Amino acid sequence: MNSPGYFWKRWHPVALLLFPLSILMRVVVFFRRFAYRLRLLPVYHSPVPVIVIGNLTVGGTGKTPLVIWLCNHLHSLGYSPGVVIRGYGGKATRWPQQVRADSDPQVVGDEAVVIAEQTGCQVCASPNRADAARALLEHAACDVIISDDGLQHYALGRDIEIVVIDGKRRFGNGMLLPAGPLREGVKRLRHVDFVIVNGHCRENEHCMRLESGQLVNLASGETAPLEDFSGQRVHLVSGLGNPQRFIDMLHEAGLETELHLFADHHEYSREYLAFDDDMPVIMTAKDAVKIRPFADRRCWYLALGVRPPADVINQVVTALKMKENNG
Repeated sequence: MNSPGYFWKRWHPVALLLFPLSILMRVVVFFRRFAYRLRLLPVYHSPVPVIVIGNLTVGGTGKTPLVIWLCNHLHSLGYSPGVVIRGYGGKATRWPQQVRADSDPQVVGDEAVVIAEQTGCQVCASPNRADAARALLEHAACDVIISDDGLQHYALGRDIEIVVIDGKRRFGNGMLLPAGPLREGVKRLRHVDFVIVNGHCRENEHCMRLESGQLVNLASGETAPLEDFSGQRVHLVSGLGNPQRFIDMLHEAGLETELHLFADHHEYSREYLAFDDDMPVIMTAKDAVKIRPFADRRCWYLALGVRPPADVINQVVTALKMKENNG
């Protein structure tokens, strides 16, 4: 079965049929951004600096691991960062939602819970990032806000924009939705502060690497190196926007995988793990927060680390200090 957007990778007859809608999308995107720049639409400017870490394409690029790393790094420098996020997949009837490590991912979204769990920072989820930022500052003494995604959410003013690109897929066929994977045109990159590429980068881009960490057992909390499973056949369960990088990590470590791939932000139930064998079940932290309530001893998640570009991080910290000094 073809995955959603299978025709986005290259020029394809389906993409050509949808091309007129992409032209319409480009027009809407242009006038919407123009309206915000002219202040025809309201923009919320936070009293503390706002760093937006987003992307131009739909699907995973590695921005959430970077958000987690940056939160922890800023905390180590004495900052009190908070995070705003859409809460995609969450079924809350009222927004914004304050998110804790023990929040229900079915209510507030899986990525929001992962960030709260792995950073200890105050996280606020809402489809409206400006509302999330206001609510965050009402509940927490944050001195910097990091927005996970939201590059196109211009109702939230920002001080620093960072775009994360997947080094393998990049911009697909180069067309806007629905004919291609782009939310905005590639020329938007000229106006952001930093372009970070998860993988192989080009001129004027900064390289980031995702690295595999320890495996963590969902039932016992036990940890083990990924290499301990080398040569074993495992069930790989994934509900990611771009699972290929995760699959490659396991293959490079010598694991043989039986793939169980689902749509991004998939809602799991016990039946999805009803395998007729005792093979280990390996997933990411994003899947683990939803599977944990019914996980057994077979279930492990792979912790991911990030090696960000040091020059970008240094410039971000310098910009924050300058804003502090300027009051």
